[in-house]
Amino acid sequence: MKAIRRLTVRPVLPDPLRPLSDLARNLRWSWHPETRDLFQSVDPECWTASGRDPVRLLGTVRPARLAELAEDRRFLRRLTAVADDLDHYMTGDRWYQAQPGRLPAAVAYFSPEFGITAALPQYSGGLGILAGDHLKAASDLGVPLVGVGLLYRHGYFRQSLSRDGWQQEHYPVLDPHELPLAPLKESDGTPAHVALALPGGRELRARIWLAQVGRVPLLLLDSDVEENDPGDRGVTDRLYGGGSEHRLLQEMLLGIGGVRAVRTYCRLTGHAAPEVFHTNEGHAGFLGLERIAELCDEGLEFGSALEAVRAGTVFTTHTPVPAGIDRFDRELVARHFGPDSELPRIDVERVLRLGMETYPGGEPNLFNMAVMGLRLAQRANGVSLLHGGVSRGMFAGLWPGFDADEVPITSVTNGVHAPTWVAPEVFRLGARQIGAQRAEDALAVGGSDRWDSVADIPDQDIWELRRTLRAQLVEEVRERLRASWRQRGAGTAELGWIDDALDPDVLTIGFARRVPSYKRLTLMLRDRDRLMDLLLHPERPIQIVVAGKAHPADDGGKRLVQELVRFADDPRVRHRIVFLPDYGMAMAQKLYPGCDIWLNNPLRPLEACGTSGMKAALNGCLNLSVLDGWWDEWYQPDFGWAIPTADGAGTDPDRRDAIEANALYDLLEQRITPRFYERGASGLPDRWLEMVRRTLSLLGPKVLAGRMVREYVERLYAPAAEAHRAMDPDSARGLAEWKTRVRAAWPGVSVDHVETSAATASAELGTTLALRVRVKLGDLAPEDVEVQAVSGRVDSEDRITDAAKVPLKPVGGPDLEGRWVYEGPLALDRTGPFGYTVRVLPAHRLLASGVETGLVAVPSGDLVEAAGLLMR
Repeated sequence: MKAIRRLTVRPVLPDPLRPLSDLARNLRWSWHPETRDLFQSVDPECWTASGRDPVRLLGTVRPARLAELAEDRRFLRRLTAVADDLDHYMTGDRWYQAQPGRLPAAVAYFSPEFGITAALPQYSGGLGILAGDHLKAASDLGVPLVGVGLLYRHGYFRQSLSRDGWQQEHYPVLDPHELPLAPLKESDGTPAHVALALPGGRELRARIWLAQVGRVPLLLLDSDVEENDPGDRGVTDRLYGGGSEHRLLQEMLLGIGGVRAVRTYCRLTGHAAPEVFHTNEGHAGFLGLERIAELCDEGLEFGSALEAVRAGTVFTTHTPVPAGIDRFDRELVARHFGPDSELPRIDVERVLRLGMETYPGGEPNLFNMAVMGLRLAQRANGVSLLHGGVSRGMFAGLWPGFDADEVPITSVTNGVHAPTWVAPEVFRLGARQIGAQRAEDALAVGGSDRWDSVADIPDQDIWELRRTLRAQLVEEVRERLRASWRQRGAGTAELGWIDDALDPDVLTIGFARRVPSYKRLTLMLRDRDRLMDLLLHPERPIQIVVAGKAHPADDGGKRLVQELVRFADDPRVRHRIVFLPDYGMAMAQKLYPGCDIWLNNPLRPLEACGTSGMKAALNGCLNLSVLDGWWDEWYQPDFGWAIPTADGAGTDPDRRDAIEANALYDLLEQRITPRFYERGASGLPDRWLEMVRRTLSLLGPKVLAGRMVREYVERLYAPAAEAHRAMDPDSARGLAEWKTRVRAAWPGVSVDHVETSAATASAELGTTLALRVRVKLGDLAPEDVEVQAVSGRVDSEDRITDAAKVPLKPVGGPDLEGRWVYEGPLALDRTGPFGYTVRVLPAHRLLASGVETGLVAVPSGDLVEAAGLLMR
């Protein structure tokens, strides 16, 4: 019979075991081995059956077992030690507290998804895992972060396969009471809510759930409350589901409702109010509008409030392709704002202007969430050095008149949370070498000195570790493969071959990620005969473990999955290549350590960062990748291989795939498999182990989320907090008025005359020329602008590269026509073709850069010809 109602019955823990509840509710257990070991010892069978989830474990363990543990002095000593360790972790000073200067009192970090643990399935892929790692690393470093997201009652989706290999989606309902969450409550004990106004006088209410991620509170908004209409209850039903209006409501709830949730949390707990708001991708961009509305309520007008909000906002873009950005029809956005909807105090046209693609190449009727994010943030970044450059090119239209390399988008390369992703066996080997505390610090904070000791670990120990991890992966794969085939309808008699699937002594390649077309899941199948030869080589075979999910609406991605599955089903190779459905954190934590090679072959430069290879590297797995994302930045032949790219303008996609697949096969046949199977005098693969050693010692400190978060603090959060503090109401009004005045006067700004002391078109290295420039400023004064000399090498089209910028100084007052003379030196510090130009930019002490306003005046074409601005 089917139950008519479901309840969650919580256990009553005996008093001596009460600390178990606190340990289960703090997600630090997901990266703290001692806490997990403690829960496993409560009941090993229940621990496995619960999916290694302490909350579920405590809901299923027998009361008799709890009573037994309450009398077990050895267990209680362990419990006390682990509880005391958590208390010290939560309250003691960490890296952040030891930093000089006035850092932000708090930072609010908004993301549409968070991958913290498999026990809280609120993620789809890299963006969510990155967000989860950001929170964990911030916790380890003591950064006072508050996370904000949505609670999806169906998560993303669970994946299985049909008999013919087609992806099937399942959406199990998640009960928040069975998750490691607690409702945020008002002082009278009632659940805390936020509300959004909807068209037609309706209201969207959302409950606030709290997940404690170490020291970091994560607030998750849930629209499935009784006060909402049935349709509105489903706003937070699933991640990245539904049509445009559904997504818009999710993003309004995340941004606007998220700010209100943060205010509620700070009011109820006394937590410091955030000085910096960090938007992780454009989905949360509406948070800026809510903060503008708050300031308007305090008496600021819109323009001043916009400047105040921008000063304290950081925006991170994660996509290198316009198709990856949420864009909404103008009328849809307009309907949800204004007098009859949300933020009625703000003119709808002002809201729309923040997101409309009103620039060359844009679509003027579309509201672009990333464009709004950039216009609402004074500081922005991509997630790798290469991606920063791609982003500057992609959004250059917002800063017309400037070269793409001057667009104010920097980069902070992603990192991964090592305590989450490093196998316990790897950690124990490191702890044996340098001590447990130094090993913990190496993973959490970084520092190359702590990683240098990898050089002292004997080859034999590293090789035994690698084989152990490979063998564990083989067992995991067989178990998952058997379950998958049963789901596909196979009987026990058909599955005997699985006992021999994979081999713990064969070179193992991993490939696991989401399955959009640009990641090229099936590039390895380009020449199937050649791949089959590699898989079945009599002396140097390879084996491949593949996993990945296609978006439910992406039939093209599903066809790629099916193509791979059908190849892997071939009885000739199914013991050497497998596809594992339902890729997620639990699978990944076994997959990364157990592989010898991590394969990544996206279309360059469409991989913003690609952190899966970082997680593999931290476990001694070598990377084999296209030079994209982080691999483009840090690749060295010492610790991996680069797949050459065929991205010339004349190369069509099919030919490009053929060339790059061929390069992949060549690397495997000629360089990778010989090195893995080659044995030195010691009987070990010496040259392979040296690459493993270099991967750990040289890449280890770089790929850490701790390094990433330290960079965010030092390069983005601290300057944003300083700008936020400087932007008091009077300063915000002053800056807004100044920008209005400068924009109105800018058509009257021009460069009238340029001359130098150079007599010829050539000069010697080290020469300094005197530069004299005459400019019209119209209604502006010299303090409103900076006149710059821009110089450097020039290419064949006379474009300045690697430019140096030097401010020039005004000489005397304006002449009768209002023109000012500026002078300064021009150093010829580079040989070869050299060029210079001059330009005028707005200048104000509260601007993050002179490029920020998007205004620039440069010499006219006629003036350039007359001045002879190039030297060869």
